[in-house]
Amino acid sequence: MTDRRVSGIYGILPADLDTDDLMGRAEAALKGGLRILQFRDKKQGYNRALKRAKALRALTADYDACFIVNDSVQMALDARADGVHLGRDDMPNLTQLRVDAGHDLIVGVTCRGDAGLARHVLREGADYISIGAVWATQSKPEVPAIGLPRLIKARELFPDADICAIGGINLSNIVQIKAAGADCAAVISGLFAADDIELTAARLVALWDAA
Repeated sequence: MTDRRVSGIYGILPADLDTDDLMGRAEAALKGGLRILQFRDKKQGYNRALKRAKALRALTADYDACFIVNDSVQMALDARADGVHLGRDDMPNLTQLRVDAGHDLIVGVTCRGDAGLARHVLREGADYISIGAVWATQSKPEVPAIGLPRLIKARELFPDADICAIGGINLSNIVQIKAAGADCAAVISGLFAADDIELTAARLVALWDAA
């Protein structure tokens, strides 16, 4: 994929799954219509994580889906991922990243509710920003919820930016996220903890598309 814009349902795979479980959950979501998938693997060695990233790259390519690697620019490049998502605490110089990685790599940055950081990274070349946690989330309970009004304000402050909302998003509130102006909605437990991941993905996509 070469389009650097992100939109729709953005699935973030749970960390530290065994490989069979990881691939099974990923494929179920893709079968359900998910077209953006992020891989996180911070506790395994680089070579093992890269092997898993390459397998996910091949799988997402089969479904014409966008594949994003969390945190590691090197792994994103080595796995031929479409993009990398960077945390606010370990973000490299984005201008230099573009020099080193080229301009085709999608770059997203976690901004939470920090408008100053969002403004900075967008100016430096980030393709999208993530805002949240919108609501409290089991995946990252230490991250404070900022509420829907802050998401709406981010849309007003950055009318031309691609905004990815994250935090506590599920079938019951996905429509509110789109109504607030987000370009995409990141889901972790709201998708991958479901009893039927394929069906949940299909329902999330349908609700988003119809909103």
